[in-house]
Amino acid sequence: MSTRRLTTAQALVSFLARQYTERDGRRQRLISATWGIFGHGNVAGIGQALLETGAAAAPGSVSARPAMPYLQGRNEQSMVHAAVGYARQSGRLSAHAVTTSIGPGATNLVTGAALATINHLPVLLLPGDIFATRPADPVLQQLEVPSAGDLSVNDCLRPVSRYFDRVTRPEALVPAALQAMRTLADPAETGAVTLALPQDVQAEAYDWPEEFFAERVWHVRRPAPDAQELERAVRTVRTARRPLIVAGGGVHHSAAEETLAALAAATRIPVASTQSGKGSLRHDHPADVGGIGHTGTGTADELARTADLIIGIGTRYSDFTTASATLFSNPAVRFLNLNITGFDAHKLAALPLVADARTALEALTEALNERNYRVDPAYETEYTDAKERWEQRVDTAFAADDPAARPTQAQVLGLLDALVDDDDILINAAGSLPGDLHQLWRTRSRSQYHVEYGYSCMGYEIPAAIGVQLAAPGRPVWALVGDGTYLMNPTEIVTAVQENLPVKVVVLQNHGYASIGGLSESVGAERFGTAYRQRAADGSFTGPPLPVDLAANAGSLGMRVLRAKTVRELREALAVARASERPTCVYVETETADTVSGPPPAQAWWDVPVAETATRPSAVKAREDYDRQVAARRRHL
Repeated sequence: MSTRRLTTAQALVSFLARQYTERDGRRQRLISATWGIFGHGNVAGIGQALLETGAAAAPGSVSARPAMPYLQGRNEQSMVHAAVGYARQSGRLSAHAVTTSIGPGATNLVTGAALATINHLPVLLLPGDIFATRPADPVLQQLEVPSAGDLSVNDCLRPVSRYFDRVTRPEALVPAALQAMRTLADPAETGAVTLALPQDVQAEAYDWPEEFFAERVWHVRRPAPDAQELERAVRTVRTARRPLIVAGGGVHHSAAEETLAALAAATRIPVASTQSGKGSLRHDHPADVGGIGHTGTGTADELARTADLIIGIGTRYSDFTTASATLFSNPAVRFLNLNITGFDAHKLAALPLVADARTALEALTEALNERNYRVDPAYETEYTDAKERWEQRVDTAFAADDPAARPTQAQVLGLLDALVDDDDILINAAGSLPGDLHQLWRTRSRSQYHVEYGYSCMGYEIPAAIGVQLAAPGRPVWALVGDGTYLMNPTEIVTAVQENLPVKVVVLQNHGYASIGGLSESVGAERFGTAYRQRAADGSFTGPPLPVDLAANAGSLGMRVLRAKTVRELREALAVARASERPTCVYVETETADTVSGPPPAQAWWDVPVAETATRPSAVKAREDYDRQVAARRRHL
């Protein structure tokens, strides 16, 4: 048997450079680049291996032999966010690896790993680990566990990884690496995958079989629906008088947007979307009724309340989607769930249709067409008229009639709405912006709306924009962030500057946690601890706004900065940023005097428990409101 003598790290990098995915006849690199911050736990292992195997190549470059391009990060969590952004934009068919040292470098991965796994997005994590041979115990940054000598801080990654292995011997890499690739390429199982790499094992040499380095193509399957499940699904749809489709992220993951549009056109069933599923239909498709749930449109939520059949496609039914189990209130409502995972397909006591979204939608559309199924014209007229009325409310929220006024947050979105086209991609994750975007944004393409709301992680937006820009060169990529999110994680701006990636960061300064401030007020907590203000004489944070200059901070990190104080200035700044070929920040202080953002109020409830006993009147009243709302919750059995 022919062998090649390499270190474990060199073998891993060489192996990764030869892994591919294939779906629908299209082949691409499974791991197309590696992010890394180096310390004693990986610099002599993975770091040296990246250098040895051609890491000088830039992402997307072509070389004579398979190389592993390297990307330099500033924060380990941010590197995972960038990798997740890349994977989502790549349709989960291509991913990035992330390498760190031991200790804090490794534990900084946990938040990003949780985000990846919750959103079913592939990322390969390669944290350094303590010595497998334990020549010195403890080593620098080692957490000792008196009751278990084989644990390290890397075990924190187990519950947030879809696959975890610790490679304690060189030869153990072979099965571990193959299982890692299998998981990353599995459309039902994908998420964060962790290979913990003891630092001594990384540098240890071994005679590797040449077959380990052969090109491997991992086929991303499209499982077809079971014939009996499909027939039951068809019968169920045909008996529904008020069906409603809830499109989730699985529609995008399966590239099923056109198939869903064909089903909607044939049957006229209205389509609402979760945060992950928004953009499954263009905003101007006649059947699109907008977002659903707590941050949904009035049109979609009213249809949900009266629907007799909910057809969930690729959704996991989070509490925002179901309005904490209060939204689907028709006593006769039933559920049909099309999902690639049986776990999600069976939620809400649904009739399951376990299959790839595109494959199953094709079969469902064909069967319904054969039986001439179409909703009643009166139902179609009802929801199209309601959609038109909602669009008028969007126009009102977006309207910015006074060019000299300070813009509201909704008006910022309105100015962007007037500027962008199908190519633009908007990224957001936390604060009050996700709600405004879900209710108001008019999505023009399948990948334009990139709101991470599975984990809703503050600090995701800027690094994710970098990952998206790497996956979509030439397209305008916008990271929309509030001041709270910006302060969480701005450091990857340096990476955008280093790689000359023309991301556009829009910073909305509203002096605090606006979304949680509104929530705090609604639950009787009186906006405690949510404003960015100086302490007043009584010790509260009610003094003047803090004298911070986020625009200057972005400029100090290398971005071009455009400041806008008025609607007119903001319109001009956004246009300049969109045309810019370098990383550009647009900074604007938004108007918050009357409301947080100016859109319509929430159209459905969200359960945040309120103190059952309290002395402050605000909390007492909030509890009374809570008790009224929670009485509407139901179990769908």
